Amino acid sequence: MSFQIILIIHVLLALGLIALILMQHGKGADAGAAFGAGASGSVFGARGANSFMYKLTASVAFAFFVTSLTLAYLATNETSADNEPASIMESAGSVPIIPSDVPMIAPTTSESDISDIPE
Repeated sequence: MSFQIILIIHVLLALGLIALILMQHGKGADAGAAFGAGASGSVFGARGANSFMYKLTASVAFAFFVTSLTLAYLATNETSADNEPASIMESAGSVPIIPSDVPMIAPTTSESDISDIPE
């Protein structure tokens, strides 16, 4: 149950991180502000948006990495209810081996089988 909850939180953090990154402007946008194209009266102020958005993006990214590590830990340490091996290599060792004392019976050929073979 906890795996699914953390997975849902992880997906929401990923979508939020994408949205935050796309909302930010690049360093090239500051060159236009030097010639009067900057919006000093924006919602966060002239320099406030940079630090606020940076801190918000950093915190969402940190939470994304924590959920990634948690999901990796839960996926590797998950045990099934019937304790069957999780990988193919672990189940390969549990294949029963035929003991050497069991006689192997070779197929026999009859005269009619031999006569059917074309020459």
